[in-house]
Amino acid sequence: MSAYRIILSAAALVAFASAAAAQTTAAKDEPILGMEPVQPVMDQGIFAHAIFNQLEGRFNGSNTEFRWDGQGWVGTDYDKLWIKSEGTLQSNGTLDDGQQQFLYSRAVTTYFDLQGGLRSDIDSRPTRNWAAFGIQGLAPYFFDLEVTGYVSGEGHLASKLEASYDLLLTQRLILQPQIEVNLYSKADPARLVGAGFSDIDTGIRLRYEFTRNFAPYLGVVYEGKFGQTASYARRAGESTGDFRFVFGVRAWF
Repeated sequence: MSAYRIILSAAALVAFASAAAAQTTAAKDEPILGMEPVQPVMDQGIFAHAIFNQLEGRFNGSNTEFRWDGQGWVGTDYDKLWIKSEGTLQSNGTLDDGQQQFLYSRAVTTYFDLQGGLRSDIDSRPTRNWAAFGIQGLAPYFFDLEVTGYVSGEGHLASKLEASYDLLLTQRLILQPQIEVNLYSKADPARLVGAGFSDIDTGIRLRYEFTRNFAPYLGVVYEGKFGQTASYARRAGESTGDFRFVFGVRAWF
């Protein structure tokens, strides 16, 4: 065989091998049915949410109150910064139960977040600051639950439990029972707070959701003080327990 034929045969083999290799690479690049590449989950977006569960007037005939209770957060699905605020403005202009919290939260399960940060009691009485640590989320049977413990700079301990439940009478008409309970390890006479089981704020509200963002409601609440806290309230000429009718609006953004 001449050298010329050998060169032609070798060139033909190289060309065939190159074409076969190109087809093999292309076949590897094509996804197999049912095994297409998975796109990454975009779970690190920044979101924000704010809600006022209570923006209401409270009436019992002798005096009126304006009560607010709201919270908002900004962050990802796993990490958030929270602001919580609540307080009661009395008809005489004094502000009671003013609690402001600034918290960081981390999701630990599908339904619950661990939270930690600072609470400041800012109202018409002396200001108190607390370190806060707690848990917030959706308990079994769809109860909204918050349980938080506090430690003050003076070594006082406190805890708060908040719970509520939405009972759907219709898709728009919702009955919501709610409770908030506070406990303190030591008395703080300047703030009219006694040791032990201090106070309760509980009620039931019937709201109508024109939209999910705006829902007026009416209901009845009970504000009660117990133990040393009740004694301090009596000395200050305040009531130790009242039923009040409420009218307000629930709004979120």
